[in-house]
Amino acid sequence: KNSIKAMEKELVTYSLQGKEKAALKRSQIFQIPGGKDSETKVIVVLGKAGMGKSILVQKICQDWSNGEFSQFEFVFWFDCKQISLPEKRYSLKDLLLEFFVKPQEGSKEIFEYILQNPTKVLLLFDGFEGLHDHENFPRCSASQPEKDLCSIKELLSGLIQKKILNGCTLLLTAKPKDKVYQYVSKVDKTIEIVGFSPQQRELYITKYFEGLPYCDNALKLIKECEYLFSHCYSPLMCRFVCFLCETVLEMGDKSVPSTLTTLFLKFVQQKIVSMKTDVTAMRNQESLATLARIAWYLGEKHQSAVKSNLLPSKEVKEFALKHGFFLPFAFPRHSDSEEEEFGSTFSDFVIQNFLGALHLMLSEEIKDKSLIKYMSFPSKKKKPYNWLYLVPRFLAGLLFLQDDPYFCSLSNEDVKQSTKKQKTLLKYIRRLQINELCPERLLDLLHCIYETQSNYLLQHVALRLKPDLSFLGVVLTPPDVHVLHYILKRSRKEFSLDLWNSSIDMQGLKDLVGLKNVASFRASLSDTVRLWKSLEQTKDYELLRASTEKFVLDPFKAKTMKDISDLSDLVEMQEKMINCVQDASGCSSYEIPAIKNLRKLEFALGPVCGLQGFLKLVEILAAFPSLQHLDLDALSENGIGDEGAKSLSEVFPTLTSLETLNLSQNKITDVGAEKLATALPSLSSLKTLSLYNNNICDFGAENLAKVLPAMSSLRVLDVQYNKITGVGAQQLTDSLRKCPHIKNLVMWNPTIPYGVLEYLQQLDSRISV
Repeated sequence: KNSIKAMEKELVTYSLQGKEKAALKRSQIFQIPGGKDSETKVIVVLGKAGMGKSILVQKICQDWSNGEFSQFEFVFWFDCKQISLPEKRYSLKDLLLEFFVKPQEGSKEIFEYILQNPTKVLLLFDGFEGLHDHENFPRCSASQPEKDLCSIKELLSGLIQKKILNGCTLLLTAKPKDKVYQYVSKVDKTIEIVGFSPQQRELYITKYFEGLPYCDNALKLIKECEYLFSHCYSPLMCRFVCFLCETVLEMGDKSVPSTLTTLFLKFVQQKIVSMKTDVTAMRNQESLATLARIAWYLGEKHQSAVKSNLLPSKEVKEFALKHGFFLPFAFPRHSDSEEEEFGSTFSDFVIQNFLGALHLMLSEEIKDKSLIKYMSFPSKKKKPYNWLYLVPRFLAGLLFLQDDPYFCSLSNEDVKQSTKKQKTLLKYIRRLQINELCPERLLDLLHCIYETQSNYLLQHVALRLKPDLSFLGVVLTPPDVHVLHYILKRSRKEFSLDLWNSSIDMQGLKDLVGLKNVASFRASLSDTVRLWKSLEQTKDYELLRASTEKFVLDPFKAKTMKDISDLSDLVEMQEKMINCVQDASGCSSYEIPAIKNLRKLEFALGPVCGLQGFLKLVEILAAFPSLQHLDLDALSENGIGDEGAKSLSEVFPTLTSLETLNLSQNKITDVGAEKLATALPSLSSLKTLSLYNNNICDFGAENLAKVLPAMSSLRVLDVQYNKITGVGAQQLTDSLRKCPHIKNLVMWNPTIPYGVLEYLQQLDSRISV
């Protein structure tokens, strides 16, 4: 369990700038530095539903067929939804040469060649979530896994465990919340698809309507509905929105739906509407209700595909295929004499979610009280894994659409029953401890409340949000930002937002920071500085000044070279800000409050970049006048050494507020200790100095002993785990007699005889052993 948690923590959400710098071309996907050719390589592509994972897989296949990725002689692509039915069993040969493509001749020879040349094989499994459930992922136990019949889970398990086709390359696509790392022991590369930027959204919409008479109107119409435009960051949602906008414009309407629920309700209605008899309309209504039930029950089993002969009727199957709710596919045959079997899969994940919610609304079996369990928002972060995670949003929206003509055309439900379900939801929300929800559940709730468009509920939630809202490390998508902004705006409270490592885009950051009731915010440095530079370029000095005054940096922990360069950019930005603010208000000087108020700075770059990063940090330390705590003690050991100590000692006179200096575990020797000792008295506020676990010997201890009386503010000195002997310890003890201000000297060293240390402690009780 701990190893799984550790692996999942490795998937850090980087700032926007960091993501752009790490952007990959398709040609780089299979490049794994230091990878062994003879071992199976596993690449995971993460992305929310509709982000284009399947399109990427198809594009890889197309590029390969055009001569790219020439390291692979064979590429096999599988849609996991279609091969994951529990009753189906395959051999590896079935899977490769029957299901995906059937050679006209020489199957046996081709399969033997594949087994002998696994490094030339690429296997693409699209939709890994379709292969596992929340309970288990079996190990491959077949004695001859290449030939024996296994479930698809066992086959994939054998591939990952390198029992089958060791040396091949596996590419798995999955949603970010899927527990991929619970089932895949080692991942060589992780790639995340993050969706369209605002500019890419506009480009997609323009291309979609290119050549049509209402091209300009379409983009304007969609952008006017900010919520739907925010959802267009997802390519799939962008296509849905464009389709509906096209329909709206063709009908002469001038507005598009304002919520996801009304969008999909209209989408479904457009799919099945036509000039038909009442009998046909009734049949369509019944078929849709049956399809909605199938969507829900498959979703409960984490599935989206079903064998066609298991569908309740031919009419339902034809209805689903005709209107694009289902896509057909064929199962592989183990022999030519075997009858061909077909299956059907929902055309996309979002449609299955909407239909699942529709079932919960239409079903007479599901009463109002039991409906609430599908919308529960537990306060703790851990939550039963909800595969159809969009269902609560659609369900909340549908509960408040009982008078909508589109919904009425799909439902025969008694209005009283529907009103009863709505009242049950209202009662549940009123009782909910909103201020105790973790960030993920809070966002789920905000989306649900937004879908209702109920002024009462929107105001109720806005008034009950806690003033300190942290989304630290939680990915905030454009729709998340929109609903958060929409609800915060309704509150009379002042808020403090922590958006650090939330991947919020620049427009979203600008919108939230611009709210008058957001009093302070914390966000990734690079994203913040980028926003300020943008505001400077557009001469929006009012928001520029307001956002710099709201920005909070303290405490700051530098873990990468990028963190140091971002901090340098912030200091550099202050110089530019002086000019900007001077232009706007006539002030001759200006300090960014985040720089002025930074009190604690942790440095944890590790041994590889430690010295290089620290030398760069030292150059800007003087810019932080309130710095009280400088901590260089990291688990990975920074190793700034004597060069870093010398560089730091040169800026001591500028660190007038410094109270705690932790230089533990940094490979400092007597040379560095001498440089530090010479400058330490200039740290007029220093109370605690730690040199724990360095390489300081007696000469270094002697130099420290000389300056202790001059360090009148010092209260604690820690020189444990160095190489000081009894001689150095005696010198420090002698100096301690002249320092009544020092309360504690921690001096245990393996090189000091215990009897000597005990004797010194008897002389002065302030010495700790």
